[in-house]
Amino acid sequence: MKAEAKTSRVSVRVTPSVYSTLTEASEISGATLNQFLVQAALEKAHAIIEHENKITLNRQSADHLFEIIENPPKKNTKLANAIKRCKQDL
Repeated sequence: MKAEAKTSRVSVRVTPSVYSTLTEASEISGATLNQFLVQAALEKAHAIIEHENKITLNRQSADHLFEIIENPPKKNTKLANAIKRCKQDL
């Protein structure tokens, strides 16, 4: 896989106490402040994206979903008409 050739800049302003905390944490982790900020932001971004893309069902809802998948309802007139309209639009 090729590495991306271009980079983009992100700039933030923080209070001195926030800067001090971030600097201390980056030094403890053995990373530069920029490396630390990018890694921390990326981990948070991945967590948010994963949470947003995950569907969580309780046991009753999951059982109901599996039942519908395994035994789908019969096609009724409204569904048949909707499928025809959809195919015509393609």
